Amino acid sequence: MAKAISTPTLEKHGLQDEQLRWMLRNMLMQRTLDNRGFQLNRQGKIPFATGSEGHEGIHAGAALAFERGRDVLAPYYRDMGLCIGVGMDPLDVLLSMFARGADRSGGRQFPNHYTNKALGLLSISSIIAAQCPHAVGVAYAMKLRREEGRAVLCTFGDGATSEGEWHESINFAAVHALPIVFLCENNEWAISTPRRNQMAIEDIIDKAEGYGLPGVKVDGSDPIASYAIVKAALDRARSGGGPTLVEAKCYRFLSHTTDDDDRTYRTREEIEQHRHLDPVPRFERLLTEHGILSSDDVSRMKKDVLAEVNDVTDRAEALPYPQPSELYRNVYEGTHEPWL
Repeated sequence: MAKAISTPTLEKHGLQDEQLRWMLRNMLMQRTLDNRGFQLNRQGKIPFATGSEGHEGIHAGAALAFERGRDVLAPYYRDMGLCIGVGMDPLDVLLSMFARGADRSGGRQFPNHYTNKALGLLSISSIIAAQCPHAVGVAYAMKLRREEGRAVLCTFGDGATSEGEWHESINFAAVHALPIVFLCENNEWAISTPRRNQMAIEDIIDKAEGYGLPGVKVDGSDPIASYAIVKAALDRARSGGGPTLVEAKCYRFLSHTTDDDDRTYRTREEIEQHRHLDPVPRFERLLTEHGILSSDDVSRMKKDVLAEVNDVTDRAEALPYPQPSELYRNVYEGTHEPWL
């Protein structure tokens, strides 16, 4: 007789069923928007797109751990799902892709480079690890002002941990016991450089010990586990316990960007060998097997997400580009006109 396949256990870590359903919808939205960006690029409608396929579990979990209205998020360019999770409108994703004038950055930033002061979302920089000293500065201000119950969540990829800004930021935060969590989304690739060519250690959290702060590792393909670990680290930071380095392990399934041909440095077979880590179908199966959602519920959710993405795509595409008269807005202070 064949041995029955047991249903994996479900540890909710205090989350309600509605929150678990929200997690899945967030992950489906991320995946659908990712696909849309690559589709629009291939259609010649946008010049550039960045994907986060494989990071969805980290983003959904960390977004629920983030406290809206109090915490500050310093994300990096692969954090579209996390930004949506803390309250950003999916329309802003498409406005950024299309570089429309209604974009919060006036159509001037790369796609996936968001900002939203009301949400505590710092403007993203393309320079690897440049957000880390910015995040530390915000956390230092919180401590100087004695703002209790607040923390900064600073995210980055594994490649950022090879940059000087990262090391300086980690050291400063540890020395001053700042209210900040450093979340490394380790997808095994720094553009085309594998982890083994960046560092002689297996786990990035091993770097934490040299700076005197705790390091915690989590399966980034598991949104519930990601939530629990990030929440514990943020709670520690908010209560004066100081910084934590969290390493969320995942795998990047798409090219670095639409300008990158990842066939030059990895095989299709390698990618398929990691497909069992894909957080979206994994979490979908978990929720259906435990009766949190039925297969019909999931189908309806997917249709609803696709309809929303189609709607915001059409709305964003129909809007105009920035006006030439806006060229110097937010570049020079006051009414100064350069070159005159």
